[in-house]
Amino acid sequence: MPAPPAWLRWLPFGYLVVVLAIEPLTPVNWPVSFLLIALPLIAAYAYGPLGVTVLTALAIVFEGVLAGTPCCAGRPVAYLWDRHYVANYLCTALVGVLGGLLAVHRLRRERTLATVRSVAETAQRVLLRPVPRRLRQVSVETLYVSAAAEARIGGDLYEVMSTEYGVRLLIGDVRGKGLVAVETAAAMLGSFREAAYEEPDLIALARRMERSMSRHAAQLPGDEAAERFVTAVFAEIPDHEPVVRLVNCGHPPPLLIRKGGATEPLHGDPAPPINLGVLTGDGYQLQVEPFQPGDQLLLYTDGVTETRDADGRFYPLAERVAPWAGLPPRQLLDRLHDDLVAYSAGRLDDDIAALVAHRLPGPGHI
Repeated sequence: MPAPPAWLRWLPFGYLVVVLAIEPLTPVNWPVSFLLIALPLIAAYAYGPLGVTVLTALAIVFEGVLAGTPCCAGRPVAYLWDRHYVANYLCTALVGVLGGLLAVHRLRRERTLATVRSVAETAQRVLLRPVPRRLRQVSVETLYVSAAAEARIGGDLYEVMSTEYGVRLLIGDVRGKGLVAVETAAAMLGSFREAAYEEPDLIALARRMERSMSRHAAQLPGDEAAERFVTAVFAEIPDHEPVVRLVNCGHPPPLLIRKGGATEPLHGDPAPPINLGVLTGDGYQLQVEPFQPGDQLLLYTDGVTETRDADGRFYPLAERVAPWAGLPPRQLLDRLHDDLVAYSAGRLDDDIAALVAHRLPGPGHI
């Protein structure tokens, strides 16, 4: 479990010092030492039951010292056993017991949260396993930021596969959030990892994914089947052709970053999202674009372009990325992440996934 921040650990001692400093400055009939009753509860936010017990005992000792210290508090020693001060000791002890119980409860919740986060991180590594940084003549880097920071898992997805048809890439965004979205993302990724090796072209691959996700959604209860859809982009970078092939299924258009620095959104003619093709007809269109050595393809989810600034303006991706065109993929994604955080003033409210594929100079065959 992560340790409490330093300021929280020092807060009980700072509170104690403040009370001790104020006590000599107040009149005798204003016993500020009664404020020490709150010390055990303050300690419960940073310490365990043993620490709370120690600080409770320390509070009672100081209450007694301040109650019967003629030199500092100006009270006679007899005040030490005055009924008001005795009641103060008892109340502090009672609050100490409550603070100890609060500390026990807090530690249990922190352990539970740590376990949940550990499970979520494991699930995330299984769901979005690390992709190879290089496949043939393609360098690949990824970025993933979940809106559910405590769970570190969300509904955006990506995958990269090296197949006999070339390097195939997928990025997608499941409708909704939480475990329902994660379940759908897992089904989508599992289908892609199988179909990417078998289907001869991207249109056939998209149709295969449509059938697979339709079968998955049909097993869901009630009206959930029609509401489980995934926007996605399928991309293919062949070994011996300087092109990239794309099929867009209702997803934000990829951004092509030319070697010279120009950026070009690849709008194309998107088809319906996966699992909605049965309702509207698939209409898949294959888009072929030049993709020379040094060019980069940026695939991303709508969490990037729907990030807003303080005035509600959407993030202008092509405009912001253009000055970074010469950066390698890892640095480009790091710069993108930092810029999104700065643009939104730290308020990233949606899952964000991004993937950069960089065409490397080939062995003379392109």
